[in-house]
Amino acid sequence: MVSTTERTGGAPDTSVLAALRSPKRLRVEVLAGLVVALALIPEAISFSIIAGVDPRLGLFASFTMAVTIAITGGRPAMISAATGAVALVIAPVVREHGVDYLIATVIVAGLLQIVLSVAGVAKLMRFIPRSVMVGFVNALAILIFLAQLPHLIGVPWLVYPMLAVAIAVMVLLPKLTTVVPAPLVAIVALTALTMVFALNVPDVADEGELPSSLPSWLIPDVPLTLDTLRIIAPYALAMALVGLLESLMTAKLVDDITDSRSDKTREGWGQGIANIVTGFFGGMGGCAMIGQTMINVKVSGARTRISTFLAGVFLLILVVGLGGLVGQIPMAALVAVMIMVSVGTMDWHSIAPKTLRRMPIAETTVMLVTVAVTVATHNLAYGVIAGVLTAMVAFAHRVAHFTEVDKIGDADIDQDGAVDTRVYKVRGELFFASSNDLVYQFDYLGDPPNVVIDMSEAHIWDASTVATLDAITTKYAAKGKRVEIIGLNEASEKRHERLSGHLAAH
Repeated sequence: MVSTTERTGGAPDTSVLAALRSPKRLRVEVLAGLVVALALIPEAISFSIIAGVDPRLGLFASFTMAVTIAITGGRPAMISAATGAVALVIAPVVREHGVDYLIATVIVAGLLQIVLSVAGVAKLMRFIPRSVMVGFVNALAILIFLAQLPHLIGVPWLVYPMLAVAIAVMVLLPKLTTVVPAPLVAIVALTALTMVFALNVPDVADEGELPSSLPSWLIPDVPLTLDTLRIIAPYALAMALVGLLESLMTAKLVDDITDSRSDKTREGWGQGIANIVTGFFGGMGGCAMIGQTMINVKVSGARTRISTFLAGVFLLILVVGLGGLVGQIPMAALVAVMIMVSVGTMDWHSIAPKTLRRMPIAETTVMLVTVAVTVATHNLAYGVIAGVLTAMVAFAHRVAHFTEVDKIGDADIDQDGAVDTRVYKVRGELFFASSNDLVYQFDYLGDPPNVVIDMSEAHIWDASTVATLDAITTKYAAKGKRVEIIGLNEASEKRHERLSGHLAAH
C-alpha cells in the first residue's frame, strides 16, 4: 500500500511496517480510523447540503479522499475528506450549472493542485508567521464549536444530559485506561442507551439519507469546449488554492504536534490526485479536515497512514453495509466528540492574560485578525490570507523605523575656511516603507557644495529606494551641489547602477 518507512524527519512512529508488527500500535491505528469514520459521517452529510448536492457525493468524496491520500499524501495520519471550505467554493457551480459541471470542476482543481505543487507552492509556507498559525488554530477551534450549536438548539431536553455524559466519559476514561479511545466508548455507550430505551433524540439518520450502494466510475457529461473551461476554471482555481492552503496548514500543525516533518510538496500533489480520483467516482472533492485530523492524531494518538486509510474504508462499510445501525447513533455523542476536539485544539496559552501582556501588540493583532476574518467568513483560507497581509504591514512598519540618517562631520574645508563637503551616514534596511521619508533627512539649502552619503551600513532592497536616492541627488543638483554615494555593498550597488536615472518619467 505504501512505503514501509515514511520520510518525515526520521520519526519512527510514522513507519507503517513498525505499526503492523506491533499489536498495540496497530490497535491504536485501527480504533483511531473507526472513531474518525464515525465523526466523518454527519460532517460529510452537512457539507453536501452546503454544496447543494446529494449526501452520497459528500460521503463518497470522504471515502475516496481518505483512501487515496493515505497512499499519495506527504503527511501520515492526516485526514482528508469533503470539507466546508470546498463546499462553499463549489456551491455556485452546482446551483448554476448542475452536478456534472461540479464533478468536472473537482477534476480540473485536482490537476491545478498537481501543477501548483510541482511548481513549488508549498515553499510559500515559510512566509506564514507563527501568529497566523496561532490564529488559524484558535479560529479552527471556534468554528468547530460553532458548527455544533445547531445540534444543541431546539432539541429535546434529553440531548443535554446525554451530551454531559459523553463529555464526562471522554474526560474521565483516559485517566483510567487508554486501551480503547474514549470517544469510541462514548459513541457506543450512548448509541446502546438510545436503542435500549428507545430514546427520541436526533440521530445520524436525521441528517440525510445514507447510500446503499458502492461508488462507481463516472465521467462528467459536459461538453469538452473552451466555454466549459471558462465556466469551471475560476471555481477550480479557487478550490485548488483553498484546498492546498488548508491542507498545508494542517500538515504544519500535525508536524508541530508529532514533532516530525512532512513532505509538503508531496502532500500538495497528493491532494490533487485524491481530488481527481474523487471526481471520477462522482464525489464533491475536498481537502485536509482539521477537526478529524485532530481526532486522529491528538485524541486517538494515531501516527501512520493506516489510520487514514482505514478511516475511509470504515466509512464506506458503515454507511453502505451498516447504514441502519449507524443511522441510530445519537448526534449528541458526535457533538460531544467535536466539542472535546474544539477544546483540545484551542491554544489556551495564547489568550491567557499573562501571555497577551507579554506579546507585542502587532503579534496579537495579527492573531486576532486571522481569527476574526476566519470566523466571520467561515473560511480558514480567507483568515490566513488576511493574517499574512496584516503581518506584512506590521513588519514593514516596524522595520521602517530602523533606518537612521546622521551627520557625521565635515570632510573638507576650502581655502577660505568654509565647509566644502558634508558627510551623511545612512543606516538600516531601505525599502519602500523606510526610504520614502529618507528624502526629508537632508539639509538641501544649508549643506556645502559637496555632499557625501555613506551607505556602508545600509542595504538597498527595491526600486523605491533607488528612486528616493535619485530624488535626493536631483534636489541637491537644483541648488548647484554635487552628491557622491559611497559604501554600497555589492548587491545594492548592482541594483543602484541598473535602476538609477531610469525611474523618473521623462
